[in-house]
Amino acid sequence: MTRTATTTTTRLRRALRREMPTTLGLLADEHDFGTMRRYRTFAFDDHTLYLQHAEALLKTLARQGGHTTVTLFDPEEYAAWCTETALDPDDPASRGRFTAHLAATGARVTYTGQPLTTLLPELVDTAVRHATWEFATTVLATAGTCATCGEDIGPVSFDRAERMLRRLIEAAGPGTHHLVCSVPAAGEQLLAVLHAHAGTRPEDPAATEFTAVLAAGIALGVPAGLVLRTTLPGARDRLHGWRLVGGTLTPLTEAEVFAAYCTDARTGEPLSPEPGVDYRAGLTLAPDPDDDHPLHP
Repeated sequence: MTRTATTTTTRLRRALRREMPTTLGLLADEHDFGTMRRYRTFAFDDHTLYLQHAEALLKTLARQGGHTTVTLFDPEEYAAWCTETALDPDDPASRGRFTAHLAATGARVTYTGQPLTTLLPELVDTAVRHATWEFATTVLATAGTCATCGEDIGPVSFDRAERMLRRLIEAAGPGTHHLVCSVPAAGEQLLAVLHAHAGTRPEDPAATEFTAVLAAGIALGVPAGLVLRTTLPGARDRLHGWRLVGGTLTPLTEAEVFAAYCTDARTGEPLSPEPGVDYRAGLTLAPDPDDDHPLHP
């Protein structure tokens, strides 16, 4: 092969390489890293050094111009997956196949050159949101039918939650709204967070995730909570709260909102009120004509 042909082949292969997406499965914390050290073929014995090499690799991939994503590598999930697929967990090829599996099904973050101090918290947050979404949608998919009306509880709950969120944002008025919904489910605490404003659409991904958690609370019929904080330039922040009971948002009183925010959840001790914040009762929402009966599993 001539030198010109070799150069052309190398150039074409590099061009093709830039079109191949790459995913790195990252061990974000010391505990997960320690778990992976039980495998003979796992080359690292120091988590800090491991992260330094991972960041160097990401920078190299970015310089090559390809699309790189990062996913959270969970050793326990990996071991279970290897058992299900009859693969040897102490084999680098198995780790590569598992990472490819995560790239197709799990939570991932696009690497754009951000430092690991930024990437790792973003990755963990994305993974938690993904797990919450999967749990909430499983709740909705397995909720069954209403014993009273015969309707499928999951879709009906989601529709109700979507309308409820829309009415909440409309009632809150102008400004930026920070909403938090907390739903107890199967010994876990489903938590969803949404930053919204008057133009937020229910089909926005973050709004859809929030709606799914709120809908899980409706479907399960468990006591849940929802709080909203509104920020408006030149004005004090406003805090409102509601209790979700029987699929309906019941406004908390001003005293209940103050107590919820100004009490240490771990110790029960009072906390100082946050300066520049007004603690207000939950807003009363207009009745939903399509929400005319409770759902009974």
